[in-house]
Amino acid sequence: MSRVTLTDELRQDYRHLFTTCAIRAERAAEVDQRLGGWLADRDRYLVVSQPLGLPWFVVAALHEADTGRDFTVHLHNGDPLTERTQHLPDGRPLDGDPPFSWEDSAVDALRLYRFDQWSDWSVAGTLFLLEGHGGWGHRLHHPEVPSPYLWNYSQHYAQGRYVADDSWNDTAIAPHAGVAVLLRRLAEWGALEFVEGETPVPWPLLRYAEAETSPWVEKLQEFLNTLPRIYVKVDGRAGPQTSQAFRQLAGCYLPGDPRGDDEHDP
Repeated sequence: MSRVTLTDELRQDYRHLFTTCAIRAERAAEVDQRLGGWLADRDRYLVVSQPLGLPWFVVAALHEADTGRDFTVHLHNGDPLTERTQHLPDGRPLDGDPPFSWEDSAVDALRLYRFDQWSDWSVAGTLFLLEGHGGWGHRLHHPEVPSPYLWNYSQHYAQGRYVADDSWNDTAIAPHAGVAVLLRRLAEWGALEFVEGETPVPWPLLRYAEAETSPWVEKLQEFLNTLPRIYVKVDGRAGPQTSQAFRQLAGCYLPGDPRGDDEHDP
């Protein structure tokens, strides 16, 4: 059983960190290079993920974080595939004979970790599972330092980590990219999609609707008020004034505005 529960508050924290995550400029090229490898080997990850009901990118993230994407070692602990694992968890996989394929060994590891029993592949659910796999030490004992297992190479993490079991160092810096940072970049590329519940997103998020309120419209109104000579009421309702202000910004009314885009300013 996990030492941490995925509460609504924790879900909100994960979503906020992921939404605001920015990769450090000096690490961007390395992140992109590593993700190029993920995409090149996507079919191998699918061979592992599909029978277990996992997203392929979760398998890739674990492979990156735990073994540096080495296809010659067990995902369990980095021992060579030429024999069963010698270190904890030892004696894996239980079935078959060495040498093992990376795919067969990875399936065994993920079943051992019970990843095949997890079903919440939202942003929060995915990051919760990955952080738990990396260890809850930061969240439980050093909550002021977001876990580098997730957030290294982003503005969310600077320094401080466990250098050994129960041995904390305030100035030590994690050496590898955080998996949440890698997933964030993959999302920016449009190469992954999280499952955020069964209710479809009502695209477009910004549309003319005088009788409805929307948090996205409210954000738009807040932004519009930062522009020169634009003043709109922040109420989350996309009415005529908000749509007109949007037209000043973008050159067109909000989708659904009965005025359409045929009217031109003098």
